[in-house]
Amino acid sequence: MNWQTRTFDTIEMHTGGEPVRIIPGLIDDIHGADILAKRRDMRERLDGVRKLLMFEPRGHYDMYGAVLVRPSLPGADLAVLFIHNEGYSTMCGHAVIALARYAVDQGLVARTAPLTRVGIECPCGLVTAWLAEDGSVSFDSVPAFAFALDHEVEVPGVGRIRVDIGYGGAFYAVAPAARLGVSLDGRLRDIVDAATTLSEAARRSISVRHPEAEDLGFLYGSILTDGNERASDGPSRNVCVFADAEVDRSPTGSGVTTRMALRHAHGLVATGETCQFESITGARFSASVNGAANLPGHDAVTVRVSGRAHYSGKASWTLEADDDIGRGFLLR
Repeated sequence: MNWQTRTFDTIEMHTGGEPVRIIPGLIDDIHGADILAKRRDMRERLDGVRKLLMFEPRGHYDMYGAVLVRPSLPGADLAVLFIHNEGYSTMCGHAVIALARYAVDQGLVARTAPLTRVGIECPCGLVTAWLAEDGSVSFDSVPAFAFALDHEVEVPGVGRIRVDIGYGGAFYAVAPAARLGVSLDGRLRDIVDAATTLSEAARRSISVRHPEAEDLGFLYGSILTDGNERASDGPSRNVCVFADAEVDRSPTGSGVTTRMALRHAHGLVATGETCQFESITGARFSASVNGAANLPGHDAVTVRVSGRAHYSGKASWTLEADDDIGRGFLLR
């Protein structure tokens, strides 16, 4: 496939302000027996497409995309590879929320009342989403768990602090922003620098692993919170900084899943209790622990996360043969 001569048509959506660029035109071009093999195939042969559509001048440093591929799991209505400034994600809750609405609107799944089930095959596994008649979406996470509670990390310029490390489709280090000397009401650059430093320190101090797939065993980023950890505290604000210092504008679906698994492991939330999470844009997700999930070696849970996505447009993207800069670049 010569992707340089192709036109890529995309559907543009956002969830709580976080972009979702849906790319349906590569289904016949990405191959593999399962979703992780398809991800490796795209990384090896078509990574230029990721850079073309995520990087400037067509995207930006914090752009996010969803590449549709052929599903391989029973119960999957569609399958997706998640792409961003650094590479490829294992899970993305804000994109799942958008994709559920997209799948029904595009006729990939027949609408039913009062809820429409949409099975979405992600690199982390099958995620079941539910589109309500009012346009809101809920999804049930893959098994989520606490990997390390109150883990001590030496953070340059800060000292030793305690963090929790959990998995909600991706691994995150989670800590109150105040422990790193920053405020979620402060300058975003300071928050990003603190979260990036925490991710680097956590990666040096501990190796994460997933019991079912080696490809899932990496720390994706850090989540800085306002320190509120009980439902009775009201909505908890957080900022997720992932990949190469990319900032999620939404509350972060996999991050909220992780936070709920950590709260449950600490005994701070009961099964079925609803919690609210808020992002820097003011967007909110709600979440609750459904119950125990089967995952070897871990006390895992399934989490239901709910939010809303909206359309922002359609686009067609091309590359002229002599446009080397147009292949993609990033400025911070």
